[in-house]
Amino acid sequence: MFRLGEYMRSDAESWQAAKERAAQANSWFTPEFIDLAANHIAENWLDEKQLSEWIARYPQSAAVKELGLVMAGNIPLVGFHDFLCGFLSGHRMALKLSSKDSVLIRHLAAKLEEWDPAVAERIAIREMLQGCDAYIATGSNNSARYFEQYFAKYPHIIRKNRTSAAVLTGKESPEDLQELAKDVFLYFGLGCRNVTQLCVPEGYDFTKLLDAFGIYADMIQHHRYKNNYDYHLAIFLLNKVPYLTNESVILVENELPFSAPAVVHYRYYKEREAMIKELEANDEIQCIVAEGKTGFGKAQWPGLGDFADGVDTMAFLAGLK
Repeated sequence: MFRLGEYMRSDAESWQAAKERAAQANSWFTPEFIDLAANHIAENWLDEKQLSEWIARYPQSAAVKELGLVMAGNIPLVGFHDFLCGFLSGHRMALKLSSKDSVLIRHLAAKLEEWDPAVAERIAIREMLQGCDAYIATGSNNSARYFEQYFAKYPHIIRKNRTSAAVLTGKESPEDLQELAKDVFLYFGLGCRNVTQLCVPEGYDFTKLLDAFGIYADMIQHHRYKNNYDYHLAIFLLNKVPYLTNESVILVENELPFSAPAVVHYRYYKEREAMIKELEANDEIQCIVAEGKTGFGKAQWPGLGDFADGVDTMAFLAGLK
């Protein structure tokens, strides 16, 4: 895996071509965001020292099992952490790739097999997953209900829709707010660690926030993002819904944590700690960006031990019998 990290940081022609194909296959996967995801994985998850120390915390599984992985595709390489855990655990893997993100994982798996032909016995890409000993499946709330029924008799981890929220006090510096903009706008806001709801004190002044969000004003040039902006702006206008905008993102008051690309919900709170406790108790919230929680600008930089939904994937795989 260390060699894979070096490859993902390289200018190898085959890797550059794979990234180009991925961008062509899914227009949400811009070259900038593909590089961002790949570099984060290479530098933080495939770093030899960090990875070695992390693996050492877990015992080897008592038996080799076949693990079925149903991967999401909302942002580039979003399924890589599960892939990494499965590979390091020593189990065989059957991968059901998302049609939205099939190029990159397929290419990296093929590269591992090229370097070590024995890897071909451990990784298979399939259209249907049947006969596996355990499953990890990520999808929408609707697909999760299907997964829970279909995989009920097997050891499994089922992941549903999640999103992230930020709790602001109004005392944030301009630099804090520009860092927060990363949590909102990176990957067009499509990741479970993207902030899609802002929790602010009553009377909060959004002026500085909208100014800070202007560092991503160019995002409106992306056709799919602009289509979302125009569509939701029209809906709010037709329904006379109050909103705020800097002409590249729309802020609208809404208690729901999930919002569409180009839209960010906000809600007011009376007591900060009570607001944080409410978010912590909400199983739809993946990450809370706030002082004392995930730092501003850090939401999209999870460590090896920042497991999706807080479920320790490596411990689950080590415990398979």
